[in-house]
Amino acid sequence: MEAPIQAASSCQCGGGNTPAVKAFGCGTTGEGQQTPIRTTTSEITPSNRLDHFLARWGVNRMGHTVEPGLYRLGNPTPDSEVFVSANYSLSFDALRSALEGRDEYILVLDTKGINVWCAAGKGTFGTDELVRRIGSTGLAGIVRHRKLILPQLSAPGVSWPDVVRRSGFLVDYGPVRARDLPEYLETRKATPAMRRVEFPLRDRGVLIPVELVMALKFMVIPAIVIGFLLSWFIAAELVLAVLAGTVLFPILFPVLPTKDFSTKGLILGFLVMIPPAVMGAGAFTPLQLAWMAATFLIFPPLTAYLALNFTGSTPFTSRTGVKKEIFRYVPVMAAIAVSGAALAIIAATIHLLEVI
Repeated sequence: MEAPIQAASSCQCGGGNTPAVKAFGCGTTGEGQQTPIRTTTSEITPSNRLDHFLARWGVNRMGHTVEPGLYRLGNPTPDSEVFVSANYSLSFDALRSALEGRDEYILVLDTKGINVWCAAGKGTFGTDELVRRIGSTGLAGIVRHRKLILPQLSAPGVSWPDVVRRSGFLVDYGPVRARDLPEYLETRKATPAMRRVEFPLRDRGVLIPVELVMALKFMVIPAIVIGFLLSWFIAAELVLAVLAGTVLFPILFPVLPTKDFSTKGLILGFLVMIPPAVMGAGAFTPLQLAWMAATFLIFPPLTAYLALNFTGSTPFTSRTGVKKEIFRYVPVMAAIAVSGAALAIIAATIHLLEVI
């Protein structure tokens, strides 16, 4: 959802999920075409906050976008700074709200509704899109200087030498967090703290809702089927394994041993399965012990698999590292789960034969 904007005027800029806006004149591209300069403010409205809430909960996950292009914040002049953002509404809103009271330009790239860090890794916040957007907005004819301020987390996707060579604009990387921009703009220096990517409990906590919602989509029906056909106790174990992988894992992440997300998830899954496994074992007969072993084999791999979803949200992994971990551990997790399922089938068969 876009920031508060005015009604359409001489330059129309329809399309996308945002309404038309009042244009502050038009930039001119290399082909002489006019492109609109949209208007925004630093105010975060209730509708913006609702958009943020829905985005955090995974509602219309790819629909939280603003229209790519050039925006004016306040009353910028040809000497005003130009900040670059993704067209993910939360990224755009974080930037514009941090620039409250300033008169600047914001160049929004088409990152397909993906945040800066992920878009840089996927290539949508990259050199080609940045150069293309500089040209399509006619930015060189709007500002006198040749400098862009990019978020630091966009660096993996942007080659500043290529940007300079192809567009004539220099790239300056701002701090990791938009809220540090006022201090950064005062001193023109980023402190070590501004450059450091952290992953505190608050940052980990905001990841929980969207992961939980995505997991619930695939968990509810299997849990109901298992409850009716097999046992509601087993269905509860499935729910517990999912909650461990989506809720407990990000909360307990720093205290879980090992470095790999997969083994952290396996350990957490094993720990949370101890109470239900012991309760389900009851008298600890050979058959009940087989059920206990099956519990420890089936559900921890599910927790570990869900834990892998957080690899792209942390500063502790790289794209190559994630690929290596997936290829190394996913087959192992699958093998463990399959062996547990086989053991459960054998135990169930023996139980039925005893009943018969």
